[in-house]
Amino acid sequence: MFYAHKQTAKGQAEAGFGVEFEWDVPVLEGYPYRFLKNVSRRPGLDWFWGCDCPEIGEILVREGFTHVLLIGWHKKVFWQAFWAAKKAGIKLLSRGDSQLGMTTSPLKRAVKYLPYRFLLPRFDAHLFVGQRNFAYLRHYEVPKERLFFSPHFVDNEWWSGRAKAADAGGGKREVERSVKFLFAGKFIPKKRVMDLLEAAAKVPEARVVLVGDGPLRGQLEERASRPDLKGRVEFAGFKNQQELPAYLARADCLVLPSDGTETWGLIVNEAMACGTPAIVSRACGCEPDLIVEGETGYSFPLGDTHALTDRLRLFGQNKDRDWGSAVRKKVAEYSMAQATDGLMKAIRSN
Repeated sequence: MFYAHKQTAKGQAEAGFGVEFEWDVPVLEGYPYRFLKNVSRRPGLDWFWGCDCPEIGEILVREGFTHVLLIGWHKKVFWQAFWAAKKAGIKLLSRGDSQLGMTTSPLKRAVKYLPYRFLLPRFDAHLFVGQRNFAYLRHYEVPKERLFFSPHFVDNEWWSGRAKAADAGGGKREVERSVKFLFAGKFIPKKRVMDLLEAAAKVPEARVVLVGDGPLRGQLEERASRPDLKGRVEFAGFKNQQELPAYLARADCLVLPSDGTETWGLIVNEAMACGTPAIVSRACGCEPDLIVEGETGYSFPLGDTHALTDRLRLFGQNKDRDWGSAVRKKVAEYSMAQATDGLMKAIRSN
């Protein structure tokens, strides 16, 4: 694994988390890795030129790599690896989660079509993470025989184990009339957290827990202080990975109202691994894969707070049913083993 940039605690805060932190789980253990020399004049992840690592081409050739897996083409380092691999005859694989819903402007989509139609079929194989990503690649005429399912996943066993520990430590969910809806993520525009508050304001039994932080916190706090929500919204603050399973396990339902730039939404995988269903905007990339209406949760049209209100009420009416079995069965299809199997099939095909 080659990394082009090492994020700092300050960089995490600036990326939308709202607080400076380091991950409290090991992310550099169990596999060989190397940090490349980044010669960018302003290293970072917020612009194309922020990851400039010209040595990657020489490394690929010198160390005899036969295949290279790129996770996008939105940074200079990916293009450096792309052209070096092409020149050396190294097989190129790509894995991403782009979906057509990311671009709502017909003009922008038309402008992108020809260059993407030229670029994407030039990979030897693509690993698609879900249905929306598959449709995206087919839109740009990538042949079906070059597409291999390698789903977005989390370590389901890790999340499930910590959820069970949270159950043992205090009961999964309180037996009460109120229904606990959880949002966990950055307080940034694309997450549309305000949609949840507006919808919950019309559902008196809804209690909302917001886990996270970010630039929109002040606006959310002001909305939560109004009479129709006062006392029903908890701001839990940012929670690192070790703390998050307890919040997911003890919620009745996760809500993810994000727009189409939420190309997946791994928090839904995490919630389901903890046995918790989800209500998800239909613009989110994971929606057609993980949401089975009435079985693993519900979906609603992006930005339609009236529809979201209806889903909150509907879930409240069905709160006490056994959601856990269905959501765990569904998320088991999106696992590390499945993703690895797709990768190996792609390699063997080339």
